[in-house]
Amino acid sequence: MTFEPLPSSTPSAQGVAPGGIERFLDALAAAPGVEPHSLVILRHGSVVASGWWSPYTPERPHLAYSLSKSFTSTAAGCAVADGLLRLDDPVIAYFPELDAEVTDPRSRAMLVRHVAAMSSGHVTDTWQQAMAADPENPVRGFLLLPPDEEPGTVFAYNQSATYTLATIVQRVTGQTLTRYLRARVLDPVGAGPVHWQQHPAGQDLGFSGLHATTDTVARLGELYLRGGTWQGRRLLPAAWVAEATRLHIANATPGDPAAALKPDWQQGYGFQFWMSRHGFRGDGAYGQYCLVLPEQDAVVAMTGQSADMQAVLDAVWTELLPAFGPSSSGPGSSGAGSSGADADADGALAERLALLALPVARSAAAPATDATRWRGTTFRPSGGTRAEQPSLTGVRLSSDGGTWHVVVEEGGAGPEGAGWELHAPLGQAWALASSGDAGQAGAGAPVASSGGWTDRGELRADLVFLDTPHRLVLTCSIADASVHARWVTTPLHRGDLRDMHAPR
Repeated sequence: MTFEPLPSSTPSAQGVAPGGIERFLDALAAAPGVEPHSLVILRHGSVVASGWWSPYTPERPHLAYSLSKSFTSTAAGCAVADGLLRLDDPVIAYFPELDAEVTDPRSRAMLVRHVAAMSSGHVTDTWQQAMAADPENPVRGFLLLPPDEEPGTVFAYNQSATYTLATIVQRVTGQTLTRYLRARVLDPVGAGPVHWQQHPAGQDLGFSGLHATTDTVARLGELYLRGGTWQGRRLLPAAWVAEATRLHIANATPGDPAAALKPDWQQGYGFQFWMSRHGFRGDGAYGQYCLVLPEQDAVVAMTGQSADMQAVLDAVWTELLPAFGPSSSGPGSSGAGSSGADADADGALAERLALLALPVARSAAAPATDATRWRGTTFRPSGGTRAEQPSLTGVRLSSDGGTWHVVVEEGGAGPEGAGWELHAPLGQAWALASSGDAGQAGAGAPVASSGGWTDRGELRADLVFLDTPHRLVLTCSIADASVHARWVTTPLHRGDLRDMHAPR
């Protein structure tokens, strides 16, 4: 199916000061621990600014982490509209096979609206306990954990609650979340491919694991901004949108110094959406955002690898929010009367957005001496991510026509082809790596690389796993033939390097 691009306009034509967007970009660049990967800003229904930090690109799906929850909420809203799901039904009613086992009164009193609003009565996340109790049926493990308090009275960010909601939706629809959403929402809004990790096989994870483009995230935000309609067609009930995006359970922790550092996580929770100091949002670990700003008639979609997620929101409120002029003109604002100065500022911003790029691993040229020694050594893991990635068995170097590559071996690469290899070019620009079974290209995770030798006589290679937020840094030392591997941000879905890609 061919999808129409979102309408586009200039910032000035839609009442947005391009200088404010530039200051927002400056703030992101200056914030420690913040690494943006993409940005799409909509105002009055039109894209007024968009950019991807190379090597990330518009067409590539990006792991959304917990922003996945807002897509699960949308599927639940469709199931409510179809008469398949009722918020005030007990959760246990959708799992009759567990009726005899689940005897705790609080567990039996838990309603669908409680798991939708993270108010199951548990006071901490229960996913690990649920998985330990029943790894093949985590809903059973969850329902066998008695809530600490009455359902509906306390907030806890609980992956098991979202997983249970997702499982209910898949039961009543007879489809995965991805398939159900594709027909009901994703195709009608023109969304690109969406992929969801599963557990067990055949069941979308729900609380995490969604891979989607930034364009798709922006379209979801625009659907909610318009109260569930898309180009005049109603896709979600207005009542669902209002319910999903209002406060259902308070979560503020007065007096907690740690909580005071994250004010946007103290504004309460809706149905798989966070309340914000401005508007509401879906978000995911390390800076995946869908910000909906009704007062500004705007949507901001972002991906990134940001350890400090509050800093990103602070930059939005401080720099970007003031750039939005009065929204009374509404969708379709013509922008008539824009000045030459506005056009110049719009053009300067567009040029900057087109040239966005992540910094490469700065390095010196390849050593003129010892080249044979570097090329002939296999570097073995030492520290860093060794415990997290036990299948990383070694790194070696190769050169071809003056271009050096690091060859990452995983899982016993050898003549039988049982392992996996990543061939990553080194240099002062991002380049696509190739991967596959040992000695064969064409499979595994998509990766971009940069790097070279450092002033300390070590070799550094940065590997960006393009379907995810994550960057792996390898430092090879010729002195002891070791490679130190570390993640800039640690992946939350553990697994082999070769599996760090969108589901296929």
